[in-house]
Amino acid sequence: MFRRKDDMLLKSAFEEFFPDLLRFYYPSADKVFDIKKGFEFLDKELAELFPEPQKQGGGRFVDMLVKTYLKTGKEEWILVHIEIQRANDKNFAHRMLQYWYRIYDRYRVDITALVVFTGSKQQKRPFRFRKSFMGTEIIYEYNIYHILDHTEQELLAMDNPFALIVLAAQKALLMNKIPEEELARHRLTVARALIQSKKYNHEQITRFLFFLKNFIHIESSGINRNFDKQLNKLTGKKETMGIIETIKQITFEEGMEKGLEKSKEQFVKNLLSNTDFSIAKIALLANVTEAFVKKVKAGSKL
Repeated sequence: MFRRKDDMLLKSAFEEFFPDLLRFYYPSADKVFDIKKGFEFLDKELAELFPEPQKQGGGRFVDMLVKTYLKTGKEEWILVHIEIQRANDKNFAHRMLQYWYRIYDRYRVDITALVVFTGSKQQKRPFRFRKSFMGTEIIYEYNIYHILDHTEQELLAMDNPFALIVLAAQKALLMNKIPEEELARHRLTVARALIQSKKYNHEQITRFLFFLKNFIHIESSGINRNFDKQLNKLTGKKETMGIIETIKQITFEEGMEKGLEKSKEQFVKNLLSNTDFSIAKIALLANVTEAFVKKVKAGSKL
């Protein structure tokens, strides 16, 4: 079972590799989207449009609303709505319709919606909302994808780093179901595929490994040290995992659960010192406000 921190890490990975995400789900992405113009993640706007789950204490939804530009002569842009859904929800299709009409009512732009299901094989995968009464009918359909739709072999064969994020999500489903030694071998499979492809620079590899080691969580420090050694062999470097070693994710989470402000502050300091993540991304990973991150940064010697 995933932790809330895993939801945030997965969302962060989606944002980090968003161009590759588009290419993964939309084969014509490079022809349709003007990827060079970049993207704008509208988290605050989405929260304003649909605040009810947070206010009512509803289920855990990890949503993304992203402004993207098209390759046209005009300054057209569309909204890509992505929903990371794990649990079964009988009202899910209706909620997707609500997202569509609230977004459209606010922005009056084209919307493509994508639902990424991250649960077990038995997870329900609604893709349509339909309502009909006395000659009045509404049908709303959206794109869906389940992380188990592709096999490991298919994902490893793809020339797209986002396929490895999907593979990592598959492996994360094995947590607490198999011994940690076996889980570590699965985790190494993903890391090896990234490194041996020789298609990614050091920064990309470092960011992905940070995600991988924290997302596929293993308690044993001995297993984690061995994982680092294996990565060192693969890269031929003595200290490949410096960023990973400095960020004590497990210690932070234990401290966070106990409400220890000092643990949060130290975690934020580690991120500020060892990554070039934005203030918003650090706040997301540390589960604190952006104001908190700015305060820590102002008080540091960076």
